[in-house]
Amino acid sequence: MQTIQEGYRSFSLLISINWDRLLYVFAIVASLFLGAFLGTLMIEAMTHPAGY
Repeated sequence: MQTIQEGYRSFSLLISINWDRLLYVFAIVASLFLGAFLGTLMIEAMTHPAGY
């Protein structure tokens, strides 16, 4: 049990130190997905303009 607690504490410390880096990675991944989604919408609108 003590090993699990120490592991959790070290993991918590790593997260508290590096939370901004995780946030940057999440923001980059989210923007790539959003860009791909908007790109597909734009391509669809350009190739089939009568549907919109």
